[in-house]
Amino acid sequence: MKKFLALLLAAVMLASLATAVAEEKTVLTMWCIATESDANRPAYEQAIAEYEAAHPDVTIQWEAFENQSYKTKIKAAMSDPDSLPDIFFTWAGAFLGDFADMGTAYCLDEAYKPFADQLPEVMLQNATYGGKHYGVPLTMNIVAMFANMDLLAKAGWDHVPQTYEDLTACCDALVAAGITPFGCAGKETWCVTEYLEPIMEKTIGYEALNEIFAGRATWNNEGVAKSVATFQDMINKGYFDPNGMALGNDEVKANFIAGKYAFYQNGSWNCGEINDAEGNFEVALFPVMDSEKATYSQVIGGPSDTLAVSSHSKNVELAASAAFELGRGICHYGYLAGSGLPAWTPDYDTSAVKKLVSDVADMVAAADGMVLFGDTAMSADPANIYLDYVSQVYGCVLDGNDFINGLAGDLQ
Repeated sequence: MKKFLALLLAAVMLASLATAVAEEKTVLTMWCIATESDANRPAYEQAIAEYEAAHPDVTIQWEAFENQSYKTKIKAAMSDPDSLPDIFFTWAGAFLGDFADMGTAYCLDEAYKPFADQLPEVMLQNATYGGKHYGVPLTMNIVAMFANMDLLAKAGWDHVPQTYEDLTACCDALVAAGITPFGCAGKETWCVTEYLEPIMEKTIGYEALNEIFAGRATWNNEGVAKSVATFQDMINKGYFDPNGMALGNDEVKANFIAGKYAFYQNGSWNCGEINDAEGNFEVALFPVMDSEKATYSQVIGGPSDTLAVSSHSKNVELAASAAFELGRGICHYGYLAGSGLPAWTPDYDTSAVKKLVSDVADMVAAADGMVLFGDTAMSADPANIYLDYVSQVYGCVLDGNDFINGLAGDLQ
């Protein structure tokens, strides 16, 4: 009985000690979009585990949300900054700029200094406002056109088309062979922009599209109307899965990998997953529409995925430092997994980088023009209006003239 009581007392003391240690830990909260099905999920898990191992007195308590619902949630939090977590995922450009303007994002200038030799300042440009840094870039991505070469071969093609004339000829051959050329997730409008924006860029040129997204030029542009007409012509010719309006991105991507579509146009963060899938896949860019205004090497994308810190955090300096350490880790593991190109300078073995990732890196290196994703290049309210119009374009509710006149009226 004495031994039993002694053991019981020891157990109680150990439990009390463990509780005390747990209570001493600082909890940092974080929101992101790395859901279970997201290509970046493993990178977040590894980076968080690495950070907690290096900082045993800190726990990262994180939640992941689906992309579209997260945009609504994080924008709503702007009006109630106390509801923000310590660290939150955001997109660079005007999206994060809204938080900086409202004072809800913490200035990271001091926290950046210890990491400046690992993170080139050029990579922070999209998250810099008024000369101050407000975001930690993770990876950089572009819109890429993935191709199932086995399906293209069935239609008589041994390469990915690089001109629009060849693309339409290829799509016609695919349709004739009973193969759906493209899949696009209508339930997630950002996926539709991954098709429309490259068409606009390759029609009017990256400089003109940048000016429109920045609000310095009017949407009332004939080239934009022509781009919408091109997109809808592809839809009407049967180049897109007719069920696409009811599908989410995970379903469309799974269909592409399973061989139901010949092409899938989406972010280069999908390189790893597609690279490792069974099949013969290549990656390219959408072809040029008007060679007098655009080139094949103009791309949509850039350093956009970002971590920011709430200025209302009770542990704001710790959160700022943690955001950089987590950002470095997410970049590291994401690059090796194929979910993005590095914003941070790699200081590790990159010999195992996947082929499709290397191919996209070559495209970025050769790029002679870049336009940030439209819904992040704009502030929150204009972006929502823009996405609503894009959704109506995919449903063929609005034509090109309706699109440009409506946006010119609502945004300018």
